[in-house]
Amino acid sequence: MRDVDEEDIAALEDKPAEKLDSTVVILESGEKLLAPDTPVYRIRLLYSHETFLAAYPGEPLSSQSMVLVPTRYGRDLAQIIGLVPRKEGTPLFSEITRIERPALPEELEKAHSNQALEQEAFALCKQKIEAHRLEMKLVSVHYLLEEPKILFFFTSENRVDFRELVKDLVGIFKTRIELRQIGVRDEAREVGGLGVCGRGYCCHMISDNLKPVSIKMAKDQNLSLNSMKISGPCGRLLCCLAYEHCFYSEQRRLIPPEGSKVQYDGTLWKVLEVNMILGTVKLAADDGRHIQAAGSSFEKVDNRWVFKEKGKPKG
Repeated sequence: MRDVDEEDIAALEDKPAEKLDSTVVILESGEKLLAPDTPVYRIRLLYSHETFLAAYPGEPLSSQSMVLVPTRYGRDLAQIIGLVPRKEGTPLFSEITRIERPALPEELEKAHSNQALEQEAFALCKQKIEAHRLEMKLVSVHYLLEEPKILFFFTSENRVDFRELVKDLVGIFKTRIELRQIGVRDEAREVGGLGVCGRGYCCHMISDNLKPVSIKMAKDQNLSLNSMKISGPCGRLLCCLAYEHCFYSEQRRLIPPEGSKVQYDGTLWKVLEVNMILGTVKLAADDGRHIQAAGSSFEKVDNRWVFKEKGKPKG
């Protein structure tokens, strides 16, 4: 999302602009912005658990209500999570979708009846996959609300030739069939479950934004590099490593790392241990003395770590 400061928002009134409708404003630069007074909601596709932003200038929409929106696969239902505070920035017009309208009762009823059809389609597809001996795992099935099309989502470690499978499915369901290969992290986000921490998967319960996670993030956080301990049930590195990485990166910039030397009280001290969470540092001198100091007691001068004048380490 692009952040726009107060001057940019005020410019929507001061600069000549072309209005496409009540929700979009085009600046002189040609950039399209969402009008500042247009409500923006975060909505979720229930079958994939993906979330995205959507604008709707009509009557306020309540949390958990269902709406009709365009998606990458066609028009479908989505659930309102909540209103997005505009202090988060003014989104570019290209970064959001539009809610067409609240869902009608008959559409909700159709979506409910489709759930039973999806279960049947899931079982039949699994039988056909086994019959063709395909190395793929079926994850879910979804009937689009307004289009004669069924989506089958699967995972596989290798490329799969599913042409014969599609022919069989078309012959059974007499409609358009799409098989979509997804990653194991997408599967975890969609299916959900409990992580090693005992809580629901972050990707399913907190955020569907699957950020890249690297082993360096685990190193920066002084975690065990045992893959079994820092991987989630999906087999990939824990999402929470990426969430907390910014904090550790900033702390490491402000606190001397383990092994570094610091001059204090006429003695050269070595950093033994750094606690990033508490923001404390333990140091030792050659004569066996130990001290503990707050991370805020240090600063870097001429590429060397030193105590600030007001730093007061404790013995």
